[in-house]
Amino acid sequence: MSDLTAWPVMTGRAVRLSLRNLDALLTSFLLPVLVMLLFVYLFGGAIQTGVDYVTYAVPGILVMCASYGASLTAVAVSHDMSRGIVDRFRSMDVGGGAFLGGHVAAGTVRNLTSLAIVFAVAFLLGFRADAGLSGWAAAVGVLVAFVLAMSAVSALVGLLAKTPEVAGGFTFLVMFLPYPSSAFVPVHTMPAWLHGFAENQPATPIIESVRGLLLDRPVGSDPWKALAWCGGLLLISAIFSGRMFRHRAR
Repeated sequence: MSDLTAWPVMTGRAVRLSLRNLDALLTSFLLPVLVMLLFVYLFGGAIQTGVDYVTYAVPGILVMCASYGASLTAVAVSHDMSRGIVDRFRSMDVGGGAFLGGHVAAGTVRNLTSLAIVFAVAFLLGFRADAGLSGWAAAVGVLVAFVLAMSAVSALVGLLAKTPEVAGGFTFLVMFLPYPSSAFVPVHTMPAWLHGFAENQPATPIIESVRGLLLDRPVGSDPWKALAWCGGLLLISAIFSGRMFRHRAR
C-alpha cells in the first residue's frame, strides 16, 4: 500500500482515536478557554496594553491552544509505538510517512476545532478584529503553519519518547513557551535579561504576526520570521522523524 493511499486511512484512524480519548479532547478544547478567562478577568484590569486586554491576549491564547493540542500528538504516536501496532501496519506495507502523516493531520484537525472554539468565546468576551478578508486569511495561514509545525515536532517527540508518560512531559514545555513571549504582556515590561529570549523564540513572531494582522496594524518582518520558524521546525521534524521511525520499527 502506497503512502498516498494509506495516508487518508491513517488520518481517519488517528481522528477516531482522538474522539475516543474524551478526557484529552475536552481538555484541549476547554483549557485555553479557561486560561483566557483567567487572564482577562483576573489579570487584565492591571495590565495596560493600549487595547482591550481580551483583544491583546487572544493571539497568545491561540498559540497556547495550538501548542497544547499539538503536544497530544506526541502521546498518541508514543502510544502506538509502544503497543506494537506499527508491526501490523508494516505487514500491510504501511510506511512511516503515512503513519506519522495521519497523526499530524488528525492533530491539525483537532487543533483547528479548538482554535475555532477559542475564537467564538473570545468574541463573546468582547474581542474585536479590524482586519479585512486578506488580514484574516493571512492570520489563519500563520496559525495553520504553526499547528502543522508543532504537530510534526510532537510526532518526532513521540518517536523519541520511550513511553507515553514521557511523551506527555512535552506538554509542559510547549504550554510554558508562550509565557516568556509577547503573549500576555509586552516584552519591554519584562526584566532586561529576558528580552533576548522573549524576542527571539518562535512564539513571539507568530503571536505578533497574528495580533498585527487581526488588528490591521503594521507587522513588519514578523510574518516572514514566523513562517521561517514554522518551515524550519517542519523540515527538521520530517527529516529526523523518518530516520527515527525506521530505527524504532526495525
